[in-house]
Amino acid sequence: MLDANVLNQLKNYLQSLKTPVELVAFTDESKKSQELKTLVEQIAELSPLVTLVDESDKQERTPSMLVRSKASQTEIRFAGIPLGHEFTSLVLALLHSGGHPMKIDADLIEQVRQLDGHYHFETFVSLSCQNCPDVVQALNMMAAINPNITHTMVDGALFQEEVDQRSVMAVPMTFLNGEKFSQGRISLSEILTRVDSNASERQAEALNQKDDFDLLVVGGGPAGAAAAIYGARKGIRTGVVADRFGGQVLDTVGIENFISVKATEGPKLVASLEEHVRDYDVDIINNQKADGIVAAEEVGGLVQVSLESGATLRSRSVLLATGARWREMNVPGEQEYRGRGVAYCPHCDGPLFKGKRVAVIGGGNSGIEAAIDLAGIVEHVTVLEFDTKLRADEVLQAKARSMGNIDIITEALTTEVLGDGNKVTGLNYTDRATDEAKTIELAGIFVQIGLVPNAEFLKDSLELSPRGEVVIGPQGETSMPGVFAAGDVTTAPYKQIIIAMGSGANAALGAFDYLIRTPEPKSQKEELAA
Repeated sequence: MLDANVLNQLKNYLQSLKTPVELVAFTDESKKSQELKTLVEQIAELSPLVTLVDESDKQERTPSMLVRSKASQTEIRFAGIPLGHEFTSLVLALLHSGGHPMKIDADLIEQVRQLDGHYHFETFVSLSCQNCPDVVQALNMMAAINPNITHTMVDGALFQEEVDQRSVMAVPMTFLNGEKFSQGRISLSEILTRVDSNASERQAEALNQKDDFDLLVVGGGPAGAAAAIYGARKGIRTGVVADRFGGQVLDTVGIENFISVKATEGPKLVASLEEHVRDYDVDIINNQKADGIVAAEEVGGLVQVSLESGATLRSRSVLLATGARWREMNVPGEQEYRGRGVAYCPHCDGPLFKGKRVAVIGGGNSGIEAAIDLAGIVEHVTVLEFDTKLRADEVLQAKARSMGNIDIITEALTTEVLGDGNKVTGLNYTDRATDEAKTIELAGIFVQIGLVPNAEFLKDSLELSPRGEVVIGPQGETSMPGVFAAGDVTTAPYKQIIIAMGSGANAALGAFDYLIRTPEPKSQKEELAA
């Protein structure tokens, strides 16, 4: 099951246990059950504080395992075999159940501890999903803190019948007390905001009390991270406010063009970025989304950024690095069946369509890569490309055409997503060459048609290009004095991680140059005192 190197690393990790942990495996005679049994036996041999417990009389999903703290009686469950991306989730569950400190703010821990009522969370995942572990680990930590909270990770590929019964067609999908709670990546803070009715008001009040910044970076992707580091290194008060740290890179699986690093994965790169930023005195404000910006001359000499939570932040300069998101088809049925057959991440959701027929919308590199990836899992893939020819690299096209279960249709305009009210059943498209309307029966649609900049909230404040991008100058400056921008949200012609990082550094230096040439206004506290 686990090789010698992994076992040795895990043994070292388990030396951090402070209190006993019990492992319970629920198995039968199936191959997967025997694999799980081997896994828990290997783990139990690595530490005297980990013991196996027989609870075969209990009704549980099979195969599954339970991690229980002897000290607090908290329980964390894994339905399936938590390997792949979820192996880290298992390791952390063991450590946290055994008293190892969690790397989260003490305020969050106390907020979880004070939650009233009983919360039973279940998260359906695929082991190839790079977004799922963040959700699993956040809920596992809650379960390790508060005995009234339980969490079960469910490998959707292993429990396909339950996936179909509960209409799970995208991961991660979380249920709370049997009802759908969330779909997609969600952080611990976001979870608490939803289950703790007063959390958002308290957060907004705390943010309103923050001191003014010299440089406030809006966005936590590669551009925002680079900007924050460059700002902090200049010795100015720097903050980052982000909907989620890492941005679009969190959804990127393979990265092979990041110079000096031959290959890495998005979540791994994001973890390194955040670690680097935290090495400096940067105020990171996560799970907050900007919804407006007001020029300094209109509000007393400081640029004002408003947040969807109702809070307001002020800064001498602002650097916008809000990035981009997947472009949608904007056809009838897309929003209705989003997460119920319409998906945007083939790596995350592909395993849920095993043995089924799917379509990929888009014939660029991302679309053909998705088709190749899916072809190894699903029964059949149909690629629909609007143009007269594919735009993907020739090597990718050749690979796709060599596979026996990929069909490619060009000059295809998708016009409607079809469904039965519960899940996708097909799509309609128009053959642009003949103007003939056609229908394809399928279970899933993966949309891969490029990106759209996250700049809608700026349309009445800054100059935007016809494509909705923030127009910038050579130093990243925008049409509003004191406001700079970097990365995929801007008119920079190439949307690449390494270019976004350089763009963020460049704009931060531009902002610093602006600051040293601009008189410093009174702070909000000074104004109130006066």
